[in-house]
Amino acid sequence: MTRRHLRYGAPAALLGLALLASGCSSNTAGDAAAGDSSSGSASEEHAHSGEQRVAVSYAGGIAVLDAETLELVDELESEEFTRLNAAGDGRHVFVTTSQGFELLDTAEPALTGLVVPASAAGHVVRHAGKTVLYDDGAGETTVFDTHDLAHVDGELPEAVTHTAEHPHHGVSIELEDGTLVTTVGDETSRSGAVALHAHDDHWDEVASSDQCPGIHGEGTAADEAVVFGCENGALLYADGAFTKLDAPDAYGRMGNAFVSETSPIVVGDYKSDPDAEGYLLGSVALIDTVAEKLEVVDLPENVRYTFRDVTRGPDDLAYILSTDGSIHVLDPETGDLVDEFPVIDAWEGPAEWQDAHPALVGTGGDTAYVTEPAANSVHAVDLRTGEITATAELDHTPNEFAVALGEH
Repeated sequence: MTRRHLRYGAPAALLGLALLASGCSSNTAGDAAAGDSSSGSASEEHAHSGEQRVAVSYAGGIAVLDAETLELVDELESEEFTRLNAAGDGRHVFVTTSQGFELLDTAEPALTGLVVPASAAGHVVRHAGKTVLYDDGAGETTVFDTHDLAHVDGELPEAVTHTAEHPHHGVSIELEDGTLVTTVGDETSRSGAVALHAHDDHWDEVASSDQCPGIHGEGTAADEAVVFGCENGALLYADGAFTKLDAPDAYGRMGNAFVSETSPIVVGDYKSDPDAEGYLLGSVALIDTVAEKLEVVDLPENVRYTFRDVTRGPDDLAYILSTDGSIHVLDPETGDLVDEFPVIDAWEGPAEWQDAHPALVGTGGDTAYVTEPAANSVHAVDLRTGEITATAELDHTPNEFAVALGEH
């Protein structure tokens, strides 16, 4: 494994871009663009009571499984291709369809018919008691109180919305103090992000940056340090200011951030060759949000992964499901691989990002879930020992999945 040279960040230039605001409603969100992944937080809310479920999408349907035994609870019909994101309330999952974000109840499995409309539904972010949806087609952010989603009764709860000046493939997050940090771009390009405070009928700009071409994905590390991926590094928002962290390569794209809210270090997927074919990656970016530095670590030749194959877990370690069929454990503090757990058979990368291929999703605890499309299977894995604690064999090929850890 090779540790590559470091780049230190300098404050980014401010971008004086005004964004439009909209009032309170529960409106907004369709299909996400290539290479999306929701924030890989290792601090998903844990269950206090109630059923724990895993929702798994396949062509034309969704299977709801018991999270402990992986026994099939129910199957639901859906569109040919859907994306799944935990709502964060421990019970529901947002299903991304051509109509928008539809709420799936996993406790009494049913597609509720409650939809946040969108022409191009994209990222879902859960943080600080808020669930934030982003509609790429309208550039609209919808913010729910996560607690309210657990108690829906025939209609979605009220939400706060914000509309960007131009629609783009974006993402937003609301911080504990109410600051909305959201991406900036238009239909042809994405350039950076802006931090806003809401007032009665408008938004005040706190800070902004136009130094993040191709901005994509977000993750929140310890002390609410927010990191976005750029085509030439990463963009950090912390303590009310943006800082650009340059990649060591002329083209150094980070597209997804895998975080633990108890660790200051963000693990990002990383690609240095813009002309490389396929979706397999062989390097990771390690972003120290305190030291404000970005480091790239090249992985051994046998460790290759896609944007669906990284999560955070026990002791703030990072877990990478590789094409060799093993979960490789990476210590973000050192950049070293410290363990390996064989889990599934070796596999090849997908021809298209939407194609079913092995994926890894953590829960914030010791358990993670792995899909094995070649065997139509889902596995529960103990991340401390590598033991496979349960396996489900499905009648369909699993694609994406999300975990709901029980009602609060």
